[in-house]
Amino acid sequence: MEEITGRILVIDDEAIVRNSIVAYLEDSGFDVLEAENGREGVACFNSQSPDVVLCDLRMPHMDGLAVLKEISQTRPNTPFIVVSGAGVMADVVEALRLGASDYLIKPIIDLEVLEHSVRRNLKQQRLIEENAVYRNQLEIKNKELEHRLQELRLDQQAGREVQKRMLPDNQSQIDGIEFNYHIIPSLYLSGDFVDYFPISADKVVFYIADVSGHGASSAFITVLLKNLTNRLRRNLRRQSTDDLLTPDKVLNRINKELVDAALGKHVSVFWGMIDLPSRTLSYSVAGQYPMPILRNHEGVQFLTGRSQPAGLFAEAQYSTYSVELGEEFELVALSDGILEVLEHDSLLEKETCLMNWVEQGKLNIGNLEGLLNLQEGKEIPDDITLLTLSRTL
Repeated sequence: MEEITGRILVIDDEAIVRNSIVAYLEDSGFDVLEAENGREGVACFNSQSPDVVLCDLRMPHMDGLAVLKEISQTRPNTPFIVVSGAGVMADVVEALRLGASDYLIKPIIDLEVLEHSVRRNLKQQRLIEENAVYRNQLEIKNKELEHRLQELRLDQQAGREVQKRMLPDNQSQIDGIEFNYHIIPSLYLSGDFVDYFPISADKVVFYIADVSGHGASSAFITVLLKNLTNRLRRNLRRQSTDDLLTPDKVLNRINKELVDAALGKHVSVFWGMIDLPSRTLSYSVAGQYPMPILRNHEGVQFLTGRSQPAGLFAEAQYSTYSVELGEEFELVALSDGILEVLEHDSLLEKETCLMNWVEQGKLNIGNLEGLLNLQEGKEIPDDITLLTLSRTL
C-alpha cells in the first residue's frame, strides 16, 4: 500500500520541541516547514499551503487559537493538530470547537503517536478531496444527463407530434359508419396504432395494431405501418396492385417488410375491410388478442381467426375471414394492454367481462378509463387502445 506523505507546517515557540518534531517527521518522509511563532506560522501557511498544520496552543503574541481562526478563514478544511500542555485542556476544547482535527498532550514521549495522527489526518484529507472531485464530476455528469434527458424529452415530444399527425381523427363518420378510438400510452410514445379510411365508393378499411414493447422503438414501427398503408393506397389508385382489397395479402406484405427489416420487433394486427352494399366485413388476423367483439342482430360474439404476429417468421401464413355485420352493428377492437389491468384472475373471466361490457353498451371511449379504474397519472404496464365502429339507423 502506498504510504501517505505530505507537507507539514510545525508551529512552536520552543526550539527544542520544534526541532525534534521536525527532525522526526523529515526522517519519516514528510516535507516539513517550521515557524517559531504564530504570526510567522500564518505567513508560512499563506505562502506555502501545507497539507497539515501542527501548532502549539500556548505561544506569545499570537497563540494557537488565533492561528487556528486565521487559517480556518483562509482554508477551512486544512487539518489542524493542536499541541497542548496537560494543564490547558480548556483551550483544547475551544480549539476542537473551532475546527481543530486532533490534539496531542505535551510532552510528546512517543513521536510515533504524532506520526500516526499526521498520517491519519492526511488520509482523511485525501478522502475529502477525492470526494469533492467525485462530487464535482457527479454534478457535471448529472448536468450532462439532465441535458440529454431534456433532449430526449424534446425528441419524444416531436415524435409524439409526428405520431398524432399520422393518426386519424378520434371521431369520424365514413359512409354512415361512426369510428371512435382512444389510445392510452404506457409511455409518452405508444406502440399501439389505429387507422381507417375509404378505399373506394363502397369499401372502407380499418386496422388496429399493437407493436411488441412500447416507447420510441415501438412507435417507430407504427411509422412503417403508416408508410406501407399509404403505399398500398397509392398502388390501388394507380392500379399497379390491388393487395389492399384482400386483407391477408396486406398482412403478408406487413410480415415480409418487418422480417426483411430485421428490427427485432413484431406486431399484432387486426385488418378489416367493410363492403358497404353487402354489409360484410372481410378481415385478417396477425396474432391479435383479444379478438374484436361484434354486437348485432344475432347477439354478441368474439370474431374468430388466428395466426402468428407479423415480423416473426418469413413463412407465416394469413387467411381472410368474412362475417355479416347487419344493418345495425357495433364492433369493438382492443389491444392486449387492457388484459393487463383487468382485475379478474383468468383469461376466460376477462373475456367474459369484456363481452358483458359490450352487450351492455358500456365499453366506449367515454367510459374506458372509468371502467378500468385508471386514475390520472396512474402507470400502466402496456399501451391500451380501444377502437369502435358502429352504425345505427
